[in-house]
Amino acid sequence: MIRTKKHLNISWLIAFISSGFIAGIAMTPLLGDKVSSPNLFILGASLIFAAFVNRKKHIIFLAILAGVALGLSRGGAVLQNYEVYENLFGQLVVINGIVSEDTSMDTSGRQKIKLKNITLNDKEMSGQVWVSTSDQSTIKRSDNLSVTGLLSEGFGNFPASIHQAQIIEIIRIQHADPARELRDWFAHNIRQLINEPEASLGIGFLTGQHSNLPEDLNNSLRILGLTHIIVASGYNLTILVRFSRQAFMRISKYWATVSSLFLIFGFVLVTGFSPSMSRAALITGLSIIAWHFGRRIHPVVLLTFVAALTAFINPGYVWGDLGWYLSFAAFAGVIILSPLIYHYFWGDKKKPGSLHQIFLETLSAQIMTAPIIAFAFSQYAPLAIPANLLILIFIPLAMILTFVAGLAAIGSASLAFLSAPATFILSYITLVVDKLSLLPVALIEVNYGLGYLVFTYGLIIISMIYFWRRTKHDFLKTSVVE
Repeated sequence: MIRTKKHLNISWLIAFISSGFIAGIAMTPLLGDKVSSPNLFILGASLIFAAFVNRKKHIIFLAILAGVALGLSRGGAVLQNYEVYENLFGQLVVINGIVSEDTSMDTSGRQKIKLKNITLNDKEMSGQVWVSTSDQSTIKRSDNLSVTGLLSEGFGNFPASIHQAQIIEIIRIQHADPARELRDWFAHNIRQLINEPEASLGIGFLTGQHSNLPEDLNNSLRILGLTHIIVASGYNLTILVRFSRQAFMRISKYWATVSSLFLIFGFVLVTGFSPSMSRAALITGLSIIAWHFGRRIHPVVLLTFVAALTAFINPGYVWGDLGWYLSFAAFAGVIILSPLIYHYFWGDKKKPGSLHQIFLETLSAQIMTAPIIAFAFSQYAPLAIPANLLILIFIPLAMILTFVAGLAAIGSASLAFLSAPATFILSYITLVVDKLSLLPVALIEVNYGLGYLVFTYGLIIISMIYFWRRTKHDFLKTSVVE
């Protein structure tokens, strides 16, 4: 609870500053790059100092204003760096860069590539460039890529894009990305014992790699709102961290913490630094550290701080990265809405069972993300909740069994039988996805404008406030890693 009668808790002061920072980033495109004045940074820093010195209730406004000033300064500086792209729109250019994430395919069979460390016409540039190409060459994360094509206006967090690009050169430096090489090697072993599409599905659960998923299964997952289960996300990471923490707690709390942090670091290296993965790693890592020192972080403080931190790293997330918004919305459902619903209807005398927790977390995540999906795609998946309930409970088991199958493939051929349980579970999941996605009500077209979006989230926020006022739920009693 926010205490404003005497002194404002430092954690809430950070939350208000973070909220203001995100608002400042969001306002930058409306005001233009001229807001990057160093005076704004000095103003923001001065206001933050004043807010920390005098933490009274009227300081809330000052803290938000400080965040806005810093957000405008940061966003404006980035927009200034993006101006160089605008002068080249419509021109034929040559771009060199490093592939930042695994490539994927669109519905037309073109490869979608994200490039970082950009050199455009031999000049170093800021930001990332989105590229699509009909070239079917094998392109992997961390490859050095040279492409040519007409430079176009970007979208989301990309300042520029090239459609129908021609690949000039692909350079793959050996051991440039050891984590990706290890992942691909292990995935290759899994495919020796498990047939497709089950093999790619299990690899997606385990490592977040979905570029090799068959298009028909990928479309079925998209129709049912299940894409999140085969991309690197907080759900996969939370499963691994909870398992690690519980296993090593038998030794000591120290080793539980160290093993969990090591697992987070390794998982991010394997999956890559996508917006959803960066958010998940930061939230889970901070939760583990707080747990180790016997501290709790209010979920609102945690979400706003991590959102501000990722927005500082890349303001483009705020300007239009759908995955960034969906990621935070889903996590808000899991760590804020879900415990409120449980406390309101069942009280807080005991923790919910595994099935109960999965149902509430799934329902809450769907409630928080459905409006964004409907607004962005004009689509709604009515079967998303039952599909999640039929599948999510088996994902931890599928991850463990897929990992066992990979180890069996590395070992003796006599261990091939160990892949049978993984094949069985993964076959069940693909069967459920295939059958549900073919139902006529699997996907509904909706006309969902900005007004509906704002109205829906207004109702959700009011409902959460109502639940909290009725239950007085103490969020500091729960943790994402427990």
